[in-house]
Amino acid sequence: MLSQLYIENVAVIEKCEIDFQAGLNVLTGETGAGKSILIDSIGAVLGERTSREIIRTGASRALVSAVFCGIGGPSVKKLGDLGYSPDEDGNLLIQREISAGGKAVCRINGRPATVSVLKELGAHLVNIHGQHESYQLLSPDLHMGYIDRMGGLEPLAEQYGAAYRDMCAVRKELRDCDMDEEQKQKRIDLLRYQIGELEDAQLQPGEQEQLIGQRNLYRNSEKVARALSGARELLDGGEGDGEGVLASVGALAERLDEARRYLPSLEPVYQRVQSMAYDLEDCGAEISDAASQLEYEPAELARIEERLDCLYRLGLKYGGTVDRMMEYLERSKKELKQIELSDERREELGIRYEAAKRKAVALAKELSEKRKQVSAEFIAKTKRELKFLNMPGVDFQVEQERCPLNASGCDKIQFLISTNPGEPPKPIAKIASGGELSRIMLAIKTVLAGKDEIDTLIFDEVDTGISGSAAQKVGWKLREVSQNRQVICVTHLAQIAALADRHLLIQKHLEKGRTFTGVAALDFEGRARELARIMGGAEVTGLMLQNAREMLKTAADGFEKAEKT
Repeated sequence: MLSQLYIENVAVIEKCEIDFQAGLNVLTGETGAGKSILIDSIGAVLGERTSREIIRTGASRALVSAVFCGIGGPSVKKLGDLGYSPDEDGNLLIQREISAGGKAVCRINGRPATVSVLKELGAHLVNIHGQHESYQLLSPDLHMGYIDRMGGLEPLAEQYGAAYRDMCAVRKELRDCDMDEEQKQKRIDLLRYQIGELEDAQLQPGEQEQLIGQRNLYRNSEKVARALSGARELLDGGEGDGEGVLASVGALAERLDEARRYLPSLEPVYQRVQSMAYDLEDCGAEISDAASQLEYEPAELARIEERLDCLYRLGLKYGGTVDRMMEYLERSKKELKQIELSDERREELGIRYEAAKRKAVALAKELSEKRKQVSAEFIAKTKRELKFLNMPGVDFQVEQERCPLNASGCDKIQFLISTNPGEPPKPIAKIASGGELSRIMLAIKTVLAGKDEIDTLIFDEVDTGISGSAAQKVGWKLREVSQNRQVICVTHLAQIAALADRHLLIQKHLEKGRTFTGVAALDFEGRARELARIMGGAEVTGLMLQNAREMLKTAADGFEKAEKT
């Protein structure tokens, strides 16, 4: 459950630390005091969308942290799946910091996390029911989810979803095979032509680069020949120029050989010069080999030019380089084979499609039948809860119609309601008022309470549009739900606030021209004053206080009597 909430620099809240407890926690306060800010802050720390606009004016960042204790098995499992774990006491600290630059820093037990991780984890920790959620009842697309949750049908629905996606994938492959015969023949002719043209070219990896190198050499053969000839002359010596480098180095080696007989320290120098002479001889041989490569027939250069031109023209059509053209050739061969074998493949895909369709249809029918069974139980329990919530004449039904297979199955489900006896049930969107929507959603939440494994439920102004005995019964229902899990409720009604296990008052005040909001836990007298204010307004009289005290004393007794009945 949520045991502690810390808020810093969020809207009108500078710093605020709130302790919650098990059972029913009620938040009250005047309109605009900041109750919605608390709920939005809880949503923010659980990964809901927010913005830097929430940062208090003049502050550089906003911070919200929440401590959860005694979290249940599903939450611990999800935490582990996300790569985290509770601390040694089984507690969980979640933090989210939002800077003025819009950057969010999130942590789980001190370790970095992302907003998406907070959102995924938060769905297993807290269920926030605000006024907007009541209006989800107006969307039939969401009604099926309530039925599936009620019956624990999510695993079967996921199994069907996988089968449906598999069926759709095979169907797409099958449709791709059903190419128009004329288009297919045109494609075959084109592929055969392209394959023939590329195969006739007898492409070789690296061929283009090698030919370009040879062409450059032949085009510059005279320049290269002059350079090689000059190098050879320097080694061997030209006519009239005396000895070359090779002869000079040889003579140098002979002189050092004679000197080392009497001066042994010259041995290393002699060896180096002798090695140099051998190296120069090798260089001369290599220069001669290189010169011989310059001998070519003019027709050879023409053949190279023609081959490069052929590769260039093919490259414009099939990819530029020889490697890309060879890849294009392999792809074309593969595509041609697939088209030529399309009849066999179509037959194979047809068999696979029929099998996938049978599986999807069987699962859809199984899911539909179980939804029908669950709907009967869901209707009975919801009617019972609505009757308790002062809606005894309401006829609540679940309309289930067969429809073509889709991602959700073969059903179209929507909730119908009639608020007046004798009138046929119609879609909720056409019948229910705001107050009725709140009570219908509370009834559904109560019915699903045993199915949800979430420890903390938050109700933000679930009392909208109701008063009197209906408000009293809504309070009793909230108190009933809080017997098995933590409930946090924002309310404007004294009948609900009187049933709280913990009553928190949200107040704002002005200090040096700025607005500040604080939260205080109320004792018995504080609760009496707050109930009197809620019932009577700003002027609280002694009689109003006495009535408020009496309401607090009798609230628990009224709840116990309601439970028994």
